[in-house]
Amino acid sequence: MELASIIHQYYNAFMIKYAGTILPGHLKAMNAICSCRTPDFGELCMQCPECHHSEWRPLSCGHRSCPKCQNHEASRWIDRQLGKLLPVPYYLVTFTLPYELRSVTWLHQKMVYSILFICVSSTLKDFGLNPKKLGAEIGMTMVLHTDSRRLNFHPHVHVVVPGGGVDKQRRQWKKKKGKYLFNEFAMAKVFRVRFLAALNKSGLSIPGNVPPKWVVGCENVGKGISALKYLSRYLYRGVISTKTLFPIKMAA
Repeated sequence: MELASIIHQYYNAFMIKYAGTILPGHLKAMNAICSCRTPDFGELCMQCPECHHSEWRPLSCGHRSCPKCQNHEASRWIDRQLGKLLPVPYYLVTFTLPYELRSVTWLHQKMVYSILFICVSSTLKDFGLNPKKLGAEIGMTMVLHTDSRRLNFHPHVHVVVPGGGVDKQRRQWKKKKGKYLFNEFAMAKVFRVRFLAALNKSGLSIPGNVPPKWVVGCENVGKGISALKYLSRYLYRGVISTKTLFPIKMAA
């Protein structure tokens, strides 16, 4: 059984219960998965140039949430990122929004995600520009994840950062010294202040039970290849796969 079969089977019951709360993007994903590789998405005529045998093949939907699609795009993205890697150590920095902000994030995803990216990038860039930390302009690759391994709504941003940056005044590369990029607790404090200030400025209400301490994780990932492969799993391919739905193989 595939994900499309489950959606077909429970589509009407799902819409009766969640029609008032489901987001347009989620509905679009469901419809795309149901129609993927069927005549609904059109067909392509393929012909052998030698024997002239031809047959019609249904097209893929191309939606990033479809478990049948996007493997090629994920591979292409990895190849592009590998071409940009520098011969330096890399770090994977993760900024996570606390549980208390998930409701407002769910209701205003476009606005909150925009604020999230701006605050994450500004926090990292300012830490890099600080002469006591590095004193250079750093680059980064940022990817948004909106779920946990249990598929709960869990918005967080992963950032792959090289261990160094460009000193524009001296026009040279400046290597990050030590085993760590920046202090996790210090980054969490700055990120919290900036995010809440931006959220308040946007007019969105901030819950009164927001925790005083937020979580920012930072780990050394060597040459960065492993981190990029990890991020590619969710960048172009859907979170729900056949293995996720049916992890246990039935005995014959």
